[in-house]
Amino acid sequence: TKVMTMLLIMEAIDSGKIGWDDTVTASETAAAKGGSQVYLEAGEQTILLMNRRGYRRFVSCMDCGEVIRCPHCSVSMTLHNTARQKLSCHYCGYAEAMPDTCPHCGSKHLVAHGFGIQQLEEELSKIFPTARLLRLDSDTTGGKDSHDEILSAFRNHEADILIGTQMVAKGHNFPLVTLVGIVMADSALYLSDYRAPEHTFSLLTQVIGRAGRR
Repeated sequence: TKVMTMLLIMEAIDSGKIGWDDTVTASETAAAKGGSQVYLEAGEQTILLMNRRGYRRFVSCMDCGEVIRCPHCSVSMTLHNTARQKLSCHYCGYAEAMPDTCPHCGSKHLVAHGFGIQQLEEELSKIFPTARLLRLDSDTTGGKDSHDEILSAFRNHEADILIGTQMVAKGHNFPLVTLVGIVMADSALYLSDYRAPEHTFSLLTQVIGRAGRR
């Protein structure tokens, strides 16, 4: 079924390395890939929600253990995979180039941890090389009218899969969307906000409502 296929895809993507590794059996992998390919060939569209910008969540030093933080907010900065990799603070907007050495001890052993929507897009392009992908987040909608252009392109079936943050959840009507998936759906439950469960439920309910609207 569509639900089971997407659950298998999400299990594979949620695994430690992202991708089809040993946490998912070969038969499950084949079923997930094959089932999703059927939906693509049928001309149906998919929305994937991952409410985490960037490529990797944070960067730390293997030698001293320090995490590279924003000099203004003291929070860990997110690695973004642009033309040149950069670290960005999602609170104040401060950004800097990815350093070659640890700013604390000078070690060259820097490691990026976790993953974000940019890496999800990269992995899906490998899993489904013929699928047309669009990404909707604040990094792709910085230009004038870019938000509307991405949504219009998806509505006109110029893409098969729309990957996005919470921007994809509200108020959209795409008649060809028959499959919605949420990557790391429970991650928002651990935010330091007593309303996190309520907000998570609301977001998931909204994005699920994007499917089956015809």
